[in-house]
Amino acid sequence: MRKVSVGFLGCGNIGCGVWKLLNEFKADILHRSDVEFDVKRILVRDVKKKRDQVVPEELLTTDPAQVTDDPEIEMVLEFMGGETPATQYMLRALEMGKTVVTANKMALALNWHILQAAAEKHGSGLYYEAAVCGAIPIIRTTLDSLMSNRIEEMMGIVNGTTNYILTRMSQEGSDYAEVLSDAQRLGLAEPDPTSDVEGFDAAYKLSILSSLAFHARVPFDVIYRQGITQVSAADIAFGKELGYTLKLLAIAKRSGDVIDARVHPTFIPDDHPLASVNGSFNAIFLHGHACDDMMLFGRGAGSAPTASAVVADMLYAVSRDTPRHPTFRNTNELAEGLTVTDDWHCSFYVRLTASDRPGVLARITACLGDEGISIRNLMQRDAVDGHAQIVLITHDAGECAIRKALAAIASDDVQVESMIRVER
Repeated sequence: MRKVSVGFLGCGNIGCGVWKLLNEFKADILHRSDVEFDVKRILVRDVKKKRDQVVPEELLTTDPAQVTDDPEIEMVLEFMGGETPATQYMLRALEMGKTVVTANKMALALNWHILQAAAEKHGSGLYYEAAVCGAIPIIRTTLDSLMSNRIEEMMGIVNGTTNYILTRMSQEGSDYAEVLSDAQRLGLAEPDPTSDVEGFDAAYKLSILSSLAFHARVPFDVIYRQGITQVSAADIAFGKELGYTLKLLAIAKRSGDVIDARVHPTFIPDDHPLASVNGSFNAIFLHGHACDDMMLFGRGAGSAPTASAVVADMLYAVSRDTPRHPTFRNTNELAEGLTVTDDWHCSFYVRLTASDRPGVLARITACLGDEGISIRNLMQRDAVDGHAQIVLITHDAGECAIRKALAAIASDDVQVESMIRVER
């Protein structure tokens, strides 16, 4: 039997989940792996704070060095969240030759290159399955199971809070603000929901996933990001009439040396596998040149699902003679030779309010036609107070072309209410 001494950085929701899993599943872990994990020290802000799990007070400390610098601790688990001081503490642990397991997508996405460089220099392990999609083994699948594939595209629902909000809006016809308020009351959204609803959380995760999928660094700052705060119940309802479901998607595509990486609300056909992923569930849909289409689905957040991924990384780490790191050159810049396009191609949903007078619709179609954009579907509602609602979906077009066309369409007679991208 091998005994591994472990230190925690943080003991909030995820930390308590890992503590519970390590204790309640201890015999099974030992039976399956011949390994016993012994938690020696836990860094907390407040030793006296009441926690979800009863943790012996003698394990708690407010001094990070008691975790990062203790020579007896082999493995450090980071659950603090945020970029700082979590990055500095993980860096110190790596410099001390310890294996680090983290669930921190922000610290990893923004400082991966620094952490990996330290891990390689000091022969330390760095593992982060829990940083993306909770219990879904997307990191290990990408690194190991799909090594024989060239992944060309991935689309994912990677944020449970926004998926819960959009699901409720779709099923109930409720407005965004109303559902957000409910989600905050239920603890499904943070008091400050900015990271989730503005797409930051999803963009951090997409940076990690696309880098691994494409074997080339795709930094956070090159990813286009748009949240769900401007999504209206009206757009969701019109989309449903046309056979589409709205999701906040993290999308990454590679064609040759051109990368397309973006997070934004997206309409997908009702029969797309991602359309049925509701509530707080996550899913990743990807396409590889050999495996073809594939989807991984499951709990993307929560104490127990995230703990499952953390402990899996712990077991993976102790099963290896040498640490495993990605093979691409990990810097804070886009991989050399690659470019990121801001002129991606897809279909577009557009909702307009137009004056009910002759020639207005003709001018709309002319402005689209001037940019080479054709219309696939069009709906018009009866005019109210002299103004009609027009909803259209285009054939595939370029992002730059649709923006230019909508700028030309906007006038005293036509108000552009919304534009939402459509993926198939």
